[in-house]
Amino acid sequence: MRQHAIALLVLASTAIVSSASSALADEPKPAVELTTLRILRDKQVITPDEYDSAVKDIGDTSGAKAPDANTLVVGKWATTLYGFVEADQIYDSTQSLGESAGNGQIARPGTYGGDHDRVTFTIRNSRIGLRSKAPEVAGIRASAQLEMDFLGTQLPIGTGQPYLGSEGANFTNATFRARHAFVKLETPIVDLLIGQYWQLYGWQSAYHPNTVEIQGVPGQIYSRTAQVRVSKTIKTQHVTFEAAIAAMRPPQRDAGVPEGQAGLRLAFNDWTGVQTAGSTSTQIAPLSIAVTGDVRRVRVPEFTAAPKDSKDRAASAVAVDAFIPVLPGSKEKMGNSLSLNGEVSTGYGVADLYTGLNGGVANPTLPNPTNVNPAPTYTPGVDPSIAVYDADGVLHFIQWTSMLVGVQYYLPGLDGRMWLSANYSHLQSANTKNYGTAAKARDSIDWFDVNLFADATTAMRFGLEYANFNDRYVDGTHAINHRLQLSGFYLF
Repeated sequence: MRQHAIALLVLASTAIVSSASSALADEPKPAVELTTLRILRDKQVITPDEYDSAVKDIGDTSGAKAPDANTLVVGKWATTLYGFVEADQIYDSTQSLGESAGNGQIARPGTYGGDHDRVTFTIRNSRIGLRSKAPEVAGIRASAQLEMDFLGTQLPIGTGQPYLGSEGANFTNATFRARHAFVKLETPIVDLLIGQYWQLYGWQSAYHPNTVEIQGVPGQIYSRTAQVRVSKTIKTQHVTFEAAIAAMRPPQRDAGVPEGQAGLRLAFNDWTGVQTAGSTSTQIAPLSIAVTGDVRRVRVPEFTAAPKDSKDRAASAVAVDAFIPVLPGSKEKMGNSLSLNGEVSTGYGVADLYTGLNGGVANPTLPNPTNVNPAPTYTPGVDPSIAVYDADGVLHFIQWTSMLVGVQYYLPGLDGRMWLSANYSHLQSANTKNYGTAAKARDSIDWFDVNLFADATTAMRFGLEYANFNDRYVDGTHAINHRLQLSGFYLF
């Protein structure tokens, strides 16, 4: 009797467990799920190609954290949130530069700005981004990206009103701006990108140097713009080949034709090293080399007070970039890795491809033989940093040649959590001396820095930098600025 009772109890328990398991199996998956790109790939919710595309897009900012970025999934649609909070403390020995030094000229010795120092505390380089992807259909992937920071255009700082802003407004009410805003369609044949993204010139951002300093630094190709880009990637086990061509927003809206850029890149997948581009994008990168070119045309009003005709001119530029792992690094072994990066660029009318580059050039004053009062003025149709007139009314492009080299060494035994980097750049013009006064026009600038980075946790990074700016004016005067910067980065 007892044996029958036990048998009935076992059968009943089995039925209950079976019924519960069936109910759980039939329970629908949640309509909204918070997860990561890595988990979505591992669960085969997204394909490996979708995963690689997403990690590449947000890798500029998140680096090795990209696979674990918070991702909201609704059905088969996924949106990834990423970014960092940055706090910078900067000391400059002159009053020449803002938090983003760019290619600004250093104040000459003997001037007030050249003889007095400056301290800047800022959070304006903090960044936030959203990347959204639609379900893959027949091998076609559609995605969009919005990436913003707080370095937007603000009024110049000063005490006069109403055209100057206060320091409080500049640093505590930072202006939100768009860095990237584009849509992308990836197909088995070619990929199409439309919107604002890195310039193709310099194959950005694959070769940006590793600095604590806010980029772009002197002599660094660093720029984004609206564009239409078509590219093709051919990837094998050992080699990846990429080709791209793009129509860009011209440097002058009255140019009438878009700017053109094209490039080729070759990467060797088996030869890898640890690379940090910027301050936060630490990842494993292959040995690679890229060649890019730029062709542009400007149309400038003739050099008179009341122009009726225009002067048209075309210009070109070429850049070569490379990343070379010397001591190899991989995801499994990041320590004791040493890598080099380099860039060489030369061209005419390309100041806008750098950050804040002018060079002290300007159009001459219009002739005023009859001493008319007020004197006649000329309204240029293009930034003087790109093209200027000489006194004879002939239009000239400003020429620039730049070189940038960097080295990164990741200390052994720390799994890539602490490393040193150093960079050197030289930027020079062959013709600024012809289109500005010798005391204002820049002949060249040499810049170098040394950096120490340390990751306290996977989310918290600290960086310390010393940088030296040596600006040489056409009259031979050297203006020097020393910069110390301590920064903290919280990556999410």
